[in-house]
Amino acid sequence: MSLFKARDWWSTVLGEKEEFDQGCLCVADVDNSGSGQDKIIVGSYMGYLRIFNPHPVKPGEGVQPEDLLLEVQLREPILQVEVGKFVSGTEGLHLAVLHCRKLCVYAVSGTLGNVEHGNQYQIKLMYEHNLQRTACNMTYGPFGGVKGRDLICIQSMDGMLMLFEQESYAFGRFLPGFLLPGPLTYSSRTDSFITVSSCRQVESYKYQVLAFATDADERQETEQQKLSSGKRLVVDWVLNIGEQALDICVVSFNQAVSSVFVLGERNVFCLKDNGQIRFMKKLDYSPSCFIPYCSVKEGTINTLVGNHSKMLNVYQDVTLKWATQLPHIPVSVKVANLQDLKGVIVTLSDNGHLQCSYLGTDPSLFQAPRVDSREINYEELDAEMKELQKIIKEATKTQDILPKSKKHRDLIVTAEVSPDLDAESQAIDSEVKAEAVPSVTVKVTIQSKVTAQKPNLAVCVQAPLAVTCDQFVFDDLEPDSSETVVLSVFLKGNCSPSELEGNCVVSYNTPTGIVKVAQCNFRLPLRLICFPAQPSKAANHKLTIDTNKPPISFLTIFPDFVDPSEDDQANVLGFQFLTGSKTTLLASKTSQRYRIQSDQLEDLWLITKELTLRLEEHFKKQNCKDFACTFSGSIPLQEYFELIDRHFELRLNAEKFQELLSERAVQFRAIERRLLTRFKDKTPAPLQHLDTLLEGTFREVIALADAAEENQANMFQAFTKLKSATHLVIMLISLWQKLSTDQVAILEATFLPLAEDTQEL
Repeated sequence: MSLFKARDWWSTVLGEKEEFDQGCLCVADVDNSGSGQDKIIVGSYMGYLRIFNPHPVKPGEGVQPEDLLLEVQLREPILQVEVGKFVSGTEGLHLAVLHCRKLCVYAVSGTLGNVEHGNQYQIKLMYEHNLQRTACNMTYGPFGGVKGRDLICIQSMDGMLMLFEQESYAFGRFLPGFLLPGPLTYSSRTDSFITVSSCRQVESYKYQVLAFATDADERQETEQQKLSSGKRLVVDWVLNIGEQALDICVVSFNQAVSSVFVLGERNVFCLKDNGQIRFMKKLDYSPSCFIPYCSVKEGTINTLVGNHSKMLNVYQDVTLKWATQLPHIPVSVKVANLQDLKGVIVTLSDNGHLQCSYLGTDPSLFQAPRVDSREINYEELDAEMKELQKIIKEATKTQDILPKSKKHRDLIVTAEVSPDLDAESQAIDSEVKAEAVPSVTVKVTIQSKVTAQKPNLAVCVQAPLAVTCDQFVFDDLEPDSSETVVLSVFLKGNCSPSELEGNCVVSYNTPTGIVKVAQCNFRLPLRLICFPAQPSKAANHKLTIDTNKPPISFLTIFPDFVDPSEDDQANVLGFQFLTGSKTTLLASKTSQRYRIQSDQLEDLWLITKELTLRLEEHFKKQNCKDFACTFSGSIPLQEYFELIDRHFELRLNAEKFQELLSERAVQFRAIERRLLTRFKDKTPAPLQHLDTLLEGTFREVIALADAAEENQANMFQAFTKLKSATHLVIMLISLWQKLSTDQVAILEATFLPLAEDTQEL
């Protein structure tokens, strides 16, 4: 038995699927029995109020029926329970229950039973306050130094402190600069309220200042009144702790200095009454709740801190004195006097595990049982060992194959791209200004080895490329059946794409309801976006790719672009893009080099990529494994930066157009409202040129919308060009530095995170 486990003295689980939080636990002599024994009061978000008086016969025994004094279901969720002198004319303790929109104060009383069922307890509603605002938490105390009674202060979700003098509402004040409610407590020594604001600072407000400040009902005052009146709510002191607080406690013991304890997300702070830090403790875990209590050593304070690792740590000031394991994560912890046992630790978890525990250990009475000795049959063991080794050997032999077959071969999707362009183009709604926009057929086949329910095929290509149909839904596929669809890909936008690749994704359900996905990629031919043309000698941008093999004739590697009858095309080749630009490819007759040149930097990318791919495929067919391309020129960074600047400028323009459009739209609606009121008026009044103004604004809105659309089209083109140029720069860096595939993937992930261009990214 571990010394560092919390010893279970009494525990129970409250209700079923109920939720609890920080304010739901309270310990006090709520029925005014005078015995000095505390009762445990628990409220839940389901509206159940329970009061326990634990009496275990021996430690660790389960809950007895008579331990539950009272269980009532109130109609609303219980946010917090507190016990204090809340009823006028008596100094007896009463129970305050905080709901979302109501505060109720009850008297708890017991009547002696004259049969074996024991005493009977009931609650009586003394008074209630209906709240105008949704409550968050509350605190109580002798505000203003009153004697013999407690007042209640409730903090609402929108930052209003509502103060109640027992049966009557006193006043309400809004906290300045409020955003979200934090923990709230009252310090009787300084007569002030202490909270932690959304600015992550501890703030203290004097009760006198709250009482004389401007009323919350007059919050809608003008700036002039704000400046002239001297009744604004002023903070007494502020301390920036730099983190959100979970709880605040004010402690005042005889032998220790009065202190304010603040539990942050990573630290515990102990402050003096004037807001100065006495000490702080950095925590290496995530705390969930805490409570300071009286220490035996003079001048120090003990603190219990619960955390999300199910641990309860005991600190004396900043020194860790003990750590103990709990069976649950505590959301609230209290120290109580129960059944002549002082200092019982009461913890409550968010799902209703309530436990009373003590620290230390009980002597263990466990004795290890004797082991029956039996004779060992070595022959049997040898045979079993050989059998197991045989199974292990089989498993390791087929390890690489088996999981893949299970994982990937349930459903296979393949895409076959036609080697020739379509005889009759399938292009629809293309914005390209060329005479004819070609298209290519892609045949997608789905083969299923299992029952595939609701298979759904999506075919994706990068804009400005488009497909004739991108979504297909099939009936359920039987095992060993297949489906085939045919679609065409064409160039839709009036700019060259940055990639000639597409992918097919099939999602389907297995009979057990698991969603699975199968996918494949396909490569589109270069002929889809360009056609052979006369080479041009002059060009603004030139790249030279070096290889370690003699140059190959273009008749061999570009048969689809070269006319075999023309010998002069063996070393020089021209490509005319559908969008109008031209690129030339030259092979050196003497050295092992190829040159790509064009007027636009981004047009070099697809031709350079196609050249390297086709050269690699050519040498692969000839079983030549040491072929390599390199690049030794200078990387065209200046031109690349110009493309980045152009794209950035268009993004700024898009934002500007959006702002202008929203301004004009607001103006347009304002004029419309004015006109409507004029038209509805029973006595006709002159329009005062409002109709002219409306027409002018309407024209401006339309013109701005047209300009924004044009800018969007330009931005898409700039984005595609930038992507192509980025691909080119990454490729040149990889050829220059001879990078591996993994290193290129890292570069691409860094420089090419955008799949599409939006204002949000």
